[in-house]
Amino acid sequence: MAAVATHSAVAPDSMGFEAGSTDGQDGIRTVDAVMHYYDDPGDGSPPMPVRIGANTVTNERPMVAVPKTITDIRGREGDYNLDNCGFQFIKHETATACREDGYHDEEIIKTEYFRECEQILKDVTGATRAFVFDHRVRRGPSDWHKLGENNASKRGPLHRAHVDQSYFGAELAVRRDFPDEADELMKKRWQIINVWRPIKTIRKDPLAVADSRSVPDADLVAARIIYPREEKESWTILPGGSHRWYYLREQRPDEVLLIKCFDSDEAVARRAPHSAFVDPAHEGDEPRESIEARALVFHG
Repeated sequence: MAAVATHSAVAPDSMGFEAGSTDGQDGIRTVDAVMHYYDDPGDGSPPMPVRIGANTVTNERPMVAVPKTITDIRGREGDYNLDNCGFQFIKHETATACREDGYHDEEIIKTEYFRECEQILKDVTGATRAFVFDHRVRRGPSDWHKLGENNASKRGPLHRAHVDQSYFGAELAVRRDFPDEADELMKKRWQIINVWRPIKTIRKDPLAVADSRSVPDADLVAARIIYPREEKESWTILPGGSHRWYYLREQRPDEVLLIKCFDSDEAVARRAPHSAFVDPAHEGDEPRESIEARALVFHG
């Protein structure tokens, strides 16, 4: 497989800064954007569940738009890692046939690409075992949720701050995929980490990640995801003035983002909320194309 390297400084390209962004203190680029958070009714009721079935996703959970400044970390990627903030950029070019296929062939994804992602995670974290249990390819429009029946076949970016698994939802994932080994596996350190990769250079609807240290557990609300044969549980996120959001401007296919959704080690960052956002300078660009692989990671 291709070599994995921690993503230290990557030289910005020669393009100038666009409208809707600012070149702030010390030349750091920021984007004035909107983040969509859970709109808690305040009556103690749980969030409306997301329902997924028959190739259709129904998500009518009320959200509130909150102005946020998103900071571009290009050139400073090495300051952020899985343990200190819950996310990390690495340099990695896929060696699989997906590179030529454009991530259209599901069989290649589930064999070659899954194995490659598992090796990436072992190399980066030092884990002894990794298992990709799910993936998403996103090529559709930003408003794909509103397309009704069969909208999952047109899946696009998700403009809702979230973490894929709650702490309980993470345990459900282990027990689902390793029912006979779960108790033993969870006696040692284990994690859930997403491997998020652009299929093409991303301009429209980039992905932002929040520094785990800036999002207290009090801002996490457990939320159900209902499938025909099982339930999952994620975190939806309440608005918070302390939240610090980051992204990598014009992220390329060889700039892979690792996003931690769970860590059993309470001494490090345990989860990184994430969401797509609208960069006003690129709202009219072609739809974003990306692939994310979700993996259980076990340490010996």
